[in-house]
Amino acid sequence: MNLELHPTFDRLLKRIDFEQKLSQQAKAIWLTGLSGSGKTTIAQGLQKKLWDAGFFAQVLDGDNIRTGISNNLDFSEKDRQENIRRIAELTKLFVHTGIITINCFISPTRAIRSQAKEIIGREDFLEIYIKASLDQCEKRDVKGLYKKARKGEIKNFTGIDSMYEAPNNPFLTIDTDQLNVENSINKLFNSILPQINL
Repeated sequence: MNLELHPTFDRLLKRIDFEQKLSQQAKAIWLTGLSGSGKTTIAQGLQKKLWDAGFFAQVLDGDNIRTGISNNLDFSEKDRQENIRRIAELTKLFVHTGIITINCFISPTRAIRSQAKEIIGREDFLEIYIKASLDQCEKRDVKGLYKKARKGEIKNFTGIDSMYEAPNNPFLTIDTDQLNVENSINKLFNSILPQINL
């Protein structure tokens, strides 16, 4: 049996091969902000808008990460760092196969986001600050997490008994106290479009 490869396939496919096949430049779009700021809602809307425009994107958030590759981690500072490290390594793999990856994680400190940026690659990392006041986030509290945190039922909850550091110089800030969901999604889509077009 002849196992010799066809001359065209004498190497592993490279990132440029995937990007050309998908007709897009892969980026990690990293949405950071308080719980309830609108990260996941905006990420899902952005994914749909990208799909409609012919782009291929994957959303990573707490639901599909904390129930999977990080299901053994808690919310201590050490485990938060490990969670972001795992997410960043996974994102790096997606990006290197040409996929636009939309990450929506509180990622509360500048240091932890800097770690993610270094793993993924500075040129591929677009930090998006989903800005919202704590008051508004508590009012939106769909899952009742803030109420539980205020009662002491959830420890190390960002914004209550654990700090959040806003980005110093994000690629883009979206203030969801001022913008509705549709306008937030459109603002983000229009801002990243030059970054993902081949």
